[in-house]
Order: sequence, then structure tokens, then C-alpha cells
Amino acid sequence: MSDLRPIRRALFSVSDKTGLVEFARFLAERNVEILSTGGTCKALRDAGVPVVEVADHTGFPEMLDGRVKTLHPKVHGGLLGIRGNAEHEKAMAEHGIAPIDLLVVNLYPFEATVAKGADYDTCVENIDIGGPAMIRAASKNHDAVTVVVDVEDYGRVMEEMSAQSGATTLALRKHLAATAYARTGAYDAAISQWFAKELGETFPRRVVVSGELRQGLRYGENPHQAAAFYVTGHQRPGIATARQLQGKELSYNNLNDTDAAFELASEFEAPTVAIIKHANPCGVATGADVVSAYKAALACDPVSAFGGIVAVNRPLDGATAEEICKLFTEVVIAPAADEAAVAAFAAKKNLRLLVTGGMADPNEAGMTLRAVAGGYLFQTKDNGRVALNELKVVTKRTPSEQEMKDLLFAFRVCKHVKSNAIIYVKDGCTVGIGAGQMSRVDSSRIAAWKSKEAADAAGQAQPGTIGSVVASDAFFPFADGLLAAAAAGATAVIQPGGSMRDAEVIAAADEKGLAMVFTGMRHFRH
Repeated sequence: MSDLRPIRRALFSVSDKTGLVEFARFLAERNVEILSTGGTCKALRDAGVPVVEVADHTGFPEMLDGRVKTLHPKVHGGLLGIRGNAEHEKAMAEHGIAPIDLLVVNLYPFEATVAKGADYDTCVENIDIGGPAMIRAASKNHDAVTVVVDVEDYGRVMEEMSAQSGATTLALRKHLAATAYARTGAYDAAISQWFAKELGETFPRRVVVSGELRQGLRYGENPHQAAAFYVTGHQRPGIATARQLQGKELSYNNLNDTDAAFELASEFEAPTVAIIKHANPCGVATGADVVSAYKAALACDPVSAFGGIVAVNRPLDGATAEEICKLFTEVVIAPAADEAAVAAFAAKKNLRLLVTGGMADPNEAGMTLRAVAGGYLFQTKDNGRVALNELKVVTKRTPSEQEMKDLLFAFRVCKHVKSNAIIYVKDGCTVGIGAGQMSRVDSSRIAAWKSKEAADAAGQAQPGTIGSVVASDAFFPFADGLLAAAAAGATAVIQPGGSMRDAEVIAAADEKGLAMVFTGMRHFRH
């Protein structure tokens, strides 16, 4: 028995009118009867497409400000009736219910209404009821009914109808039904998330995560892993909003590292460059302009920067682009790029250049999630920032004005480095970064060692850690980590404090003549 189902009657009810007239006209030319509601009906009539208003089809008027128009047995019976089932067909005939073979619905723009900052009542009025009900009914009966919820699928249906003499295949109807259920699921997720926010519930009893496929990726972190990039619709500037001006397709690792780089660069107000490798910074610096910041960031660890990601918090200019082009770089991301920068990068065909249109707000609240076996870990975004007046000096010596500036800079960078994190900074530039070690003292030593390696490669007489400040993402559990930093040449320390051995660590700092401040805030990043 053939799985082909001819389309003789269609119902349209769409908020997004893109492609509506062309699709409806295609159907009308094939003698498909078209039913429609409200604004959709008017748009089709104005375009000269024959259409029957749903109220005329059901014999029941739209009412309650349009809240009730498709909630009627002649609509839902036409969608749900099982073709070939004698009892269903008898009931449909007795009550004058005509089969509906194609449903075309896109929902009230609830997500867009919320994004515009509409008031509570306006958001509630943009919760679609009839649309999801029809979509779910048509999708359940996909054996006979074709359901379309995305404008992108109009062409696919027209192509198949042309090839199948006005019918669709079961394979297509199954695919469209799955797409439709995903759409209503995402729609309900958006509504539930909005309600939770309105109620001040950070962690409601149930949470639904939804996203729309942006692109399939060649593979994940490794070639044997499949991967894809989904977007939520949130307009935070970054990889989800970026336009790619040139270069190869972005990989899973590119996207992950580029996100890390851009979020770090967004932490700072002055011209700043962050260079990232494997989601950790290998150099961060501020400067009078972007090109000087880039040179300083690169000097921190030029070996690790090879094949890395560069993020800047200012529009890219030609001079900076030319400097970046001197080293192999995978991705460059910036809020914008001028013609000279674009021209300079054009010579590097494989380099991906992304522009976001703006910088991310580091203070913005949000959520992060991580999958674990059998569930998810949710937490609020780490948007914590420590101000100068919140620092507590715990040593005999108070940091100098420049040391204080560098300490705050170092602690902001620290938030974006995998734990255990140790960051050496001098004059607004990282000069040594130790990341992801099981022992904090090892992070201190590695950062100092990398600083010496960079100094030796540059022919400098001493490493940048001499006369630097140092930040630790969590407290020093013992004095050894602090002593390692002192041995590397650090003169001031910033750390959360809160260890059982704080007194021992403070005494060690005083003995070495170090200044130290406590933040009271930790920045673990796993």
C-alpha cells in the first residue's frame, strides 16, 4: 500500500508571512482548498489567492479577541480523523467534518515579544494556544497530515508535491512532525523560562533546555565524536551573533575557544586583547591602543599563542591585523573590523574572521549548564567582580596604586583560567599564567617557568615576573604557593582568603615584604 497522501485541503495560520503567498498560490494552482484565519486570510485575499475563512468553514465566529478561532471540532476533527478508519469517517461525515491534509502554522512571536522587553500582559497575549494545539494534532496524525511550522520547509513540500502528483510521502511527514513537536517543545520552554524569571525562580521544579540548529560540525573535540552548534536566540554578543567574514568553517574547538576568548576580552574597558589556546588564556593585555595591547599579550607566551584564538574589545584596524597575520592564528573575533583590517586578513585564506557588532556585558546575569551522567548541573553565571573599595589589605605593606590596578586586572583574568589558576601581571599585561594544575604551588611554578622561557626567547635580561603582582583564583591552602610567587619576583598578591592557614600565609607575605589583599570572592573554573 502506498504511503503517498494527496493534499486537497490546507489550513494556514501564520504570524511570519515570509513566503506565504508563493506557497499558497502554488497550492491553489493545484486545486487545493485553502482555509485561513485573521491576518493570514487577509494577506492571501489581498494577493488574489482564493481562500475560505476558518469562521466560514466552521460556522462559528472568531471571538474573545481572537483567542478562540481554530478551537473547533471541524478543525481538530479534520486534522485528527484517521483516514480509512470506518468509525472515524462515519463520525466525520455525520458532523460535516472535512479532512485537512496540510497544516501550515507558525506561532505567535512570544520569544520576540519577550526579547523586546514587552510588559507582562503583552507577553501573556502572545502565548499561542490554538497554534500549538493544531500542530500537535496534525503531528500526531502524520500518517495522513502534513504539518509545516518553519518557512524553510515550504520549498521542500512544494518540491515533493511536484514530484508526487500533489502528494507527500510518509518519510517527509514523519520528519515534519518531529520538527513540529520540537518547535512546540521549544515554545513551551520559552514560556516556562519567562514565567520562572517573572516569579524570581532561579531553579524551578522542571527546566527545559532548547536550541535551534545553527550548523552541523565536521566533528567534536576529536574526529570520532559527532557535533553540532545550537543557538538559543539570546542576543548576547559573541559567537552566536557573529558574522564570519572569511576563513574555513569553524570547528567545535574553534567555537569553544573563541567563546572563551571573547568573554575574557569583554571583561575590560580599556583596549584589550586576549589570546586563547585550549580555552585558557596564554596572554592578556591592555594598552593605549589595540596593536600595543596585542603585542604585549603575545609577549606573555608567544609559543603557546601559535594556532590560537585572538579576541579584541575594539574594532580591528589595519595595523593590528598586520601584526596578527605575522603568526599563525585560527580565529580572530572583534566587535568590528575596518576595510584595512579585512584587506590584511584576506591574504590568510584559512583564518576565520568574526565580527559581533558589540561586546558582551560581563555583569549580565545568566545560567551555565554541564551534562553529567543522568542529568545536568545548572549554575548562575560567574559575573562576580571585585571593586577597589572591596579589597581588604591583610599585610603590613599596602599595595601601591599601580600594584592595585594590576591586582584587579589579574583577578579579572583569573576568572577565565582553569583552576588551579595563578596569574602574574605587570603594567596591565599578563607575564605568566599557570592553569589547570592539581596543586596551586605547581601553577605558581609553571607560570614563573613560562615567564622565564618567554624572556629568554625575547633576549630579555630577566623574566616579566620580576616586579609583578600575582593573583590566585582561590585561597593558598599553604604558604608554599605564595613563597613560590615571591621567589618568581612578585611584590603583591590578590587572593580570596578564607583558608584555615590564612595567618600562616599572611605571616609569610610579611616576612617577604609582600603586599596582599583578600577579595572574599573565589573564581574556580573547572
